[in-house]
Amino acid sequence: MLDSIPTGLWINGEQQAASGERTFPVRNPANGEILAEVADAQPEDGIRALETAARTQAVWAATPARRRSDILRRAWELVIERSDDFAMLMTLEMGKPLAESYGEVNYGAEFLRWFAEEAVRINGRYTQSPSGAGRILVTKEPVGPTLAITPWNFPLAMGTRKIAPALAAGCTMVVKPAAETPLTMLLLGEVMCEAGLPEGVLSILPTTQAETLTSPLLDDDRLRKVTFTGSTGVGKLLLQRAAKHVLRTSMELGGNAPFIVFADADIDAAVEGALAAKMRNGGEACTAANRIYVDNVVKDDFTSKLTQHMQSLKVGRGDLAGTQVGPLITSRQRSTVAGLVDDAVTKGATIMTGGRHVAGQGYFYEPTVLADVPHTAKILREEVFGPVAAIIGFDGEAEGIAAANDTEYGLASYIYTESLDRALRVSSALESGMVGVNRGIISDVSAPFGGIKESGLGRESGAEGIEEYLETKYIAFR
Repeated sequence: MLDSIPTGLWINGEQQAASGERTFPVRNPANGEILAEVADAQPEDGIRALETAARTQAVWAATPARRRSDILRRAWELVIERSDDFAMLMTLEMGKPLAESYGEVNYGAEFLRWFAEEAVRINGRYTQSPSGAGRILVTKEPVGPTLAITPWNFPLAMGTRKIAPALAAGCTMVVKPAAETPLTMLLLGEVMCEAGLPEGVLSILPTTQAETLTSPLLDDDRLRKVTFTGSTGVGKLLLQRAAKHVLRTSMELGGNAPFIVFADADIDAAVEGALAAKMRNGGEACTAANRIYVDNVVKDDFTSKLTQHMQSLKVGRGDLAGTQVGPLITSRQRSTVAGLVDDAVTKGATIMTGGRHVAGQGYFYEPTVLADVPHTAKILREEVFGPVAAIIGFDGEAEGIAAANDTEYGLASYIYTESLDRALRVSSALESGMVGVNRGIISDVSAPFGGIKESGLGRESGAEGIEEYLETKYIAFR
């Protein structure tokens, strides 16, 4: 299969070599083996892609909405038709179990279908001024050439969540995928071309030199927007660079999601929800439950049941039958996870299960439950991005809410309670852009995704998602 996967830069509707013929290896995190050598984009390649995007922008913006919609709809069909290729490719370059990769294929493809439908529903308004002085016409127009920077943890979905609304709105786009997982995005570029996307509308530039590639693009006044999913630290740097030309920005940044289990919760359901919220993608998700706060009245029962579930999870290569937890993305990420566990234990946490590297090839780490995690532990302040559940007890609703909000992040939160009044009250009090009530998976193509505080700016997906790629123009008539 890998022999048929594109490995060149995707510019102007075709594969191209990087300047100087530079390449870099993409490795399988399950065994460290090289999957492919991929073109390593240089600054001059980035400028070439932006020139193409800028030159194509006016034509693409003038393309009828129905035509843009049809292309996205056809792309959705093609991704689904090639589910086997996309799923195996994600498993090989990112490590997630095949079952999760198939889930991402469906989820990622759905953005193409959703925004195909939104493309023909871009509305303005026309009304009379209340003063009677004139008429008000409000129109929506594409922002213009956009730079998208996507992460490695969801190689397909994090791309389609940006590409689909941009193309639906009439924007051209240059995508820089993560160096760890560029193959899935390059395959998507090929599929978009097959779906009928005109040359120059979408470019894909893998690189090992992210800052070197993107800095000239951010300094170029032809670029009109940057959208990024990744760490808060990098997001802040991008915001500083975007200030030079006052670029439109969408930032989906770090998370430190609390998962609150109240005394009146259905404990079995809460355990299932925590397992889903914690272990989706092996914990390598910005919405992963990072801090599990459990009312002391039910903490021991919850901890015991969650530990049993975590112990039963099968760790292994994602392409092997029955695997539930794959490797972490790199050796460095595994060391980071191990360091957070060691710090917590040193400060008084108890390991209920796991807490060790898995022997052998690959970057595997055991599913881990830490009980009685002290408030001084780094794991409560930093994003884990691994299969580690940290449990902390609390007494009473007010204490639980205060602990949950004690972070600079505000992406996702989860609560389990059988009280509707409490669910509404706590959801309102939590400082996060998204709240899951009695459910551990909250991502939905038709709902706005995004955070507050240092977790980001703007919203992706839902009816709100396309607005991030549209400018509002007011035209005054006498």
